[in-house]
Amino acid sequence: MTWVGLIGYPLTHSFSKQYFTSIFSTPEFNDWYFENFELLNIENFKELFCKHPNLIGLAITIPYKKKVVPFLDDMDITVRKIHSCNCILKKNNKLIGFNTDILGFKYSISPLLKPHHKSALILGTGGASAAVAEAFLQLQINFKFVSRQAGAEVITYEYLLENKEILNDFQIIVNTTPLGTFPKEFEFPPIPYLMLNESHLVYDLVYNPPLTTFLKKAQQQKAKIKNGYDMLKIQADENFKIWYKR
Repeated sequence: MTWVGLIGYPLTHSFSKQYFTSIFSTPEFNDWYFENFELLNIENFKELFCKHPNLIGLAITIPYKKKVVPFLDDMDITVRKIHSCNCILKKNNKLIGFNTDILGFKYSISPLLKPHHKSALILGTGGASAAVAEAFLQLQINFKFVSRQAGAEVITYEYLLENKEILNDFQIIVNTTPLGTFPKEFEFPPIPYLMLNESHLVYDLVYNPPLTTFLKKAQQQKAKIKNGYDMLKIQADENFKIWYKR
């Protein structure tokens, strides 16, 4: 039996177990098994591989994409660059980190981009935001982060609400926070939605519910909207390629 799984907290919103269990129900992969591992503390991470000797791969979700990096024995160039990991392979008793979120986001947003989509606001500064930023670098799209606290290349939500005209210069808005995820689907990032229009592309990494309050409010302003399901599926498929080719 070959085990792979998902770590994060909480995992009630995750689609991964159902997705991979469906794949592993086929005869070709009937010796593979997927399990969710809810971790209250990242310090419990290494125990997983001691308790489950057949565990060869993990997907990483909120809030551990950055916190898991110090536990890695090796990592690919993207993890080394952005310090965010969403996929781990155990090979020769070493834990190797990868980031497939970058490809997932890049491939899912690219078909929607228009020539005027030159600048983006990235809502949030967690592990997923680092992957989105790297994808924008590869796509040659300028970006700024928005968070509760200001910093280098980071403006606050308060500043954004006080300077609404900023949205005239940023035609892409990406929510990388968990705000709006089921069961708290009525939560949403505090941005000046009335400044959005049909020229904006609004992307939510949240996929459950499919139409978040964030996307609904953008849609009401005639913005083009996209949820995170395609990104999630692409990165999951990329994860499996890494595990399978081990």
